[in-house]
Amino acid sequence: MSLSDLFPGLTSGNHEITSPATIKYNCIAWAARNTQRWWQPGVYWPIDSNLEDHGIGNLVAALKSLGFAECEDGTLEEGFDKLALYGSAMMYTHAARQLPDGNWSSKLGQLEDITHATTEAIEGGDYGYVVQYMKRPHE
Repeated sequence: MSLSDLFPGLTSGNHEITSPATIKYNCIAWAARNTQRWWQPGVYWPIDSNLEDHGIGNLVAALKSLGFAECEDGTLEEGFDKLALYGSAMMYTHAARQLPDGNWSSKLGQLEDITHATTEAIEGGDYGYVVQYMKRPHE
């Protein structure tokens, strides 16, 4: 099964695999720039949280604890790191990180890391749609 089977918006021309599959970290950890652990309530989470809380609000609160703030969109903004948060039915499903060139980077569950041209490239299917953007000044 190819990535485009799992993510209908991916085409050979709009993404590139950038690292091999691993179960060491997930998309939330990748977006937060932590490839040392899997981020999920009950496994590791940067704030106190109910083990069953996979809501968008819990993800937003966790990222705020890292210095991110909610913002309007994913337009490239010099001096800022941006994240796109995906969700379905009020639950978070994925997070992608914007690269300095305006493309996006995602860790696809236990699969590979990829770069993709737009946030829409991985929308649909299990990931749902972008429900929130966040940003913080470059460190």
